[in-house]
Amino acid sequence: MTKPLDEPQSGLSRRGFLTGVGAGAAVLTLTPAEALAKVVTARAGGLATSPDVFGRIFNLAPFADFNAPSLRGALMEMGRPGGVVDARDPLQEGPIRLITNPELSPNNLDNAGHTAGVTFLGQFLDHDMTFDQTSPLGVVTAPEQTPNTRTPGLDLDSVYGGGPAAEPRLYNPSDTAKFRVESGGRFEDVPRLPNRTAIIADPRNDENLMISGLHAAFLLFHNRVVDHLRAQGQQGNVFEAARQLVRWHYQWIVLREFLPLTIGQNVVNDILTNGRRFYRPAAGEQFIPVEFQGAAYRFGHSQVRPSYRANLAGNPDGTPFFGFIFDPAGQGQADPVDLRGGARAPRRFIGWQTFFDFGDGEVRPNKRIDTKISTPLLNLPLAAIPSADPPTALPQRNLLRHITWSIPSGQNIARAIGVQALEAQHFPELQQLGHGLPASTPLWYYVLKEAEVLGGGLRLAGVGARIVGEVFIGLLQLDPTSYLSTNPSWRPTLPRRSGAAGDFRMVDLLTFARVDPASRGQ
Repeated sequence: MTKPLDEPQSGLSRRGFLTGVGAGAAVLTLTPAEALAKVVTARAGGLATSPDVFGRIFNLAPFADFNAPSLRGALMEMGRPGGVVDARDPLQEGPIRLITNPELSPNNLDNAGHTAGVTFLGQFLDHDMTFDQTSPLGVVTAPEQTPNTRTPGLDLDSVYGGGPAAEPRLYNPSDTAKFRVESGGRFEDVPRLPNRTAIIADPRNDENLMISGLHAAFLLFHNRVVDHLRAQGQQGNVFEAARQLVRWHYQWIVLREFLPLTIGQNVVNDILTNGRRFYRPAAGEQFIPVEFQGAAYRFGHSQVRPSYRANLAGNPDGTPFFGFIFDPAGQGQADPVDLRGGARAPRRFIGWQTFFDFGDGEVRPNKRIDTKISTPLLNLPLAAIPSADPPTALPQRNLLRHITWSIPSGQNIARAIGVQALEAQHFPELQQLGHGLPASTPLWYYVLKEAEVLGGGLRLAGVGARIVGEVFIGLLQLDPTSYLSTNPSWRPTLPRRSGAAGDFRMVDLLTFARVDPASRGQ
């Protein structure tokens, strides 16, 4: 059982850390700016360059010697099914019991501070910021020569694509200010070709039923905003006006709901008040750093549950639709038994009361941010991998990505930015793998361990919190079209589900889009 957040864990006291840990302790002794400048790349420090390619924040050595012939094997061992990161969920118990009886997965604890939907909101955000379609897995590649085919910002290009003129296939031909939305048999579905391929701006938003459902909700949200603006007498280009309003409400949710849950409100406040310290590109030159894309922001993989209740009454007999996130038995099925994407059937819709808190007692938690990954993610269907190539164990892919990008160790980054590092004694499980991994740990695993040890698995801490926080807030501050850049005193204007005006949360967005439980009637 995890100890309370104010107790020492794994021999380390939270109070022994000086900055940016756990729930977001105040910054006390961060590295002085002049010293930090020596380890920050020129691009991260403000050198103008192309935002269309990836980059890096830190000028630090990679976490290991890539000439060592056994390194790749050590990383594959670390991330294999049944290995260090596998939560070893008893899948034979079935998808329902792994939800109703959490004691069956003692290595895979629930996070009472996050609802299940936070995981998929995080995935949706990732697909809005970053898409690497070219770098070879586990082969050293220069980030600065690798295109990012998403715009590096929170502008929903993963939803809007190039707009109605450039990508008319995404839009309603009878009203091009609105998206094309289809039915799955009972409720909304993204548009699909006859072979069930989704007609959406980013194919990854059909990897699983939850992300597909969230994409469809955003399509409906935009369409409702168009109706709202027309009812108010909007003149001129209603599509552009609606897109801006949708983007700004979405950005508000990122800054006011997602980030506080993920890194802690104190860290958010510190970055907004005292500024970004190491992610400081020139205005309009923001880019996605590989320390974020290839490591720190992959923390969300630890939050995924083995199984979910997709809805409360989706099955033909009116019972809930439960399924594993991925199940090999679902391969080739028209209506898979699992929650993979790329399929359409009347029961394949999301009842959002499981994923966000509508006050009806039906919401469920996600998993803790820790070093254990739900077992189904160690055997992904190839269709869930954009490059459609092995390995199919997600942790192995994450670890090999550290070779691709030559990512520094978590310990070296901690020392560079002035937060106390987790040392080798906190990683005894890596000792057998060699290569000095306990003392020079791949950043992805290090970030998970920080959250586990310092944040009780409830949120990111230390290095992870600072990287994720500075990149997200930086993307908003550096985007000349964002509300935080254009009008930082702006407040949401769309109607809320309940509560005072001037705020907006995911339950408000889903309610306005009319995919909430009351609108569905279930």
